[in-house]
Amino acid sequence: MNRKRIAEFAGSVGLGAWAAFAVLALVVTGRHGAPFPLDRTLLAWSLGHRPDVAVAVARGLTATGTGFVPYALVVAAGLLAGRTRRQRLIAALLGVTCLGLGQTARVGVMELVARARPPQADWQTQASGLSFPSGHSTTAALTAGLVILALWVRAPHGRTAWCAAAACWGLAVGATRVFLGVHWVTDVLGGWLFAAGWLGIWLCVGARWVPAPGTRNGVPERPVTAP
Repeated sequence: MNRKRIAEFAGSVGLGAWAAFAVLALVVTGRHGAPFPLDRTLLAWSLGHRPDVAVAVARGLTATGTGFVPYALVVAAGLLAGRTRRQRLIAALLGVTCLGLGQTARVGVMELVARARPPQADWQTQASGLSFPSGHSTTAALTAGLVILALWVRAPHGRTAWCAAAACWGLAVGATRVFLGVHWVTDVLGGWLFAAGWLGIWLCVGARWVPAPGTRNGVPERPVTAP
């Protein structure tokens, strides 16, 4: 897939995600933040399925969706994506910038929507701020997307398994927010859509700097053969 097609695909995915996010945000705002039936159903389910071990695992997993871990993963992804020292530094810087600005933009949207969290009595972990879109879900999805992009660019052996693992981690962090009672499921869905839209824009704009798999600086690599 050449850079033009990458940009077109990323732009299409990004626009679709933004459209879905806008609809969801408008509906949530129109309901004054009131939970949907599915929100209440999944929260009620989590309240009845919280063995101590599951809560401990969920707390540990949810902690990886904020703070140091996402930025460390994004820096590592940037270092993996580049082939020269300069490319690695630029890729890491762009990844950190993408994540940081995405988090900042999410906070702005969160303040505009101003949706309350589920009742605090149902929480199984600490939380602060408003509810929509979920910060942990957004951050984890952005991070997973950048890691997957780095793996795709370098096309290492076994990249499919690693990409699947990154995607599962991003989804699992979002799921823990509902399980631990600090977000409605539509907050998590909003975070995923926001992240998809944000990544789509960044990749659409920056696709011309993304080397194709199996290339070095845009030039196809030739396999080394024995003399």
